[in-house]
Amino acid sequence: MFWVLFLLSAWAVAGLACLRLCLAAVRAAAVDPRAPAREHALTLYEAAFLSGGPRRVADLTLVSMARQRRLLLAHTGWATVVDPCGRDDMERSVIGAIGPEGQSRIAPVRAAAATADAVRGLADRLVGAGLAVPHDGAGGVAAGVRRVRVAAAAVCGLAAAALALPLPAHEPRALIAVWFALPLALTLGCLAITRMEIHPYSRWASPAGQRLIGTLVQHADGTADERTYLTSVAVRGVHAVGEPDLRAAFAHREAYLDGYRERGI
Repeated sequence: MFWVLFLLSAWAVAGLACLRLCLAAVRAAAVDPRAPAREHALTLYEAAFLSGGPRRVADLTLVSMARQRRLLLAHTGWATVVDPCGRDDMERSVIGAIGPEGQSRIAPVRAAAATADAVRGLADRLVGAGLAVPHDGAGGVAAGVRRVRVAAAAVCGLAAAALALPLPAHEPRALIAVWFALPLALTLGCLAITRMEIHPYSRWASPAGQRLIGTLVQHADGTADERTYLTSVAVRGVHAVGEPDLRAAFAHREAYLDGYRERGI
């Protein structure tokens, strides 16, 4: 009967993960997604943060400065300062991250600029406006979905471990597998309902923030100017960059940054 312990563990893991996801969904639904939209016009930096977090803001700043010829981004992965006078806090953070020599690899610049005070202040303002998920999305729907996915994998692992145990002849393995299928069905059903009801779910933007991003994209689709280009970069990331050399500049990664994860704001 040792397999029962595995089954109880599977139910505990699945139940806790699904409960946390449901609570996150309830909190998200309790916020009126239309109220901030009536009084807040997103800037490009704000759209970048809500779409991709701190590093997206750094990417947008680098691309914007490069297109204005105030920063040179080489296809070899190096950034060189042309104009050392930043026009806002974000640009000054990027220039400061490059350093006094005026040249640096792009990867550490992106990482340093993403954790600068300017980005933290931007995040705080968005959270205060109800547009961003607090604490790096730890209590948001996207984090809840990730936990339920992990729980589903854990249930499968516990089921495999239970079925691998030596069992008495009167305890058929098929029946044990059916018992484990119940918590697995709970997790998969929770994921399916979440996807149908509140997809897409963002790691950074609240439902109100996602609505504003959609509005920003709709307004930009009818024009073909510099702001439209930068809006695409803010929302879609460096994959929206059209210039091959500029895209190549962002393709470089340094070995010590391969496992880099964005820190919470």
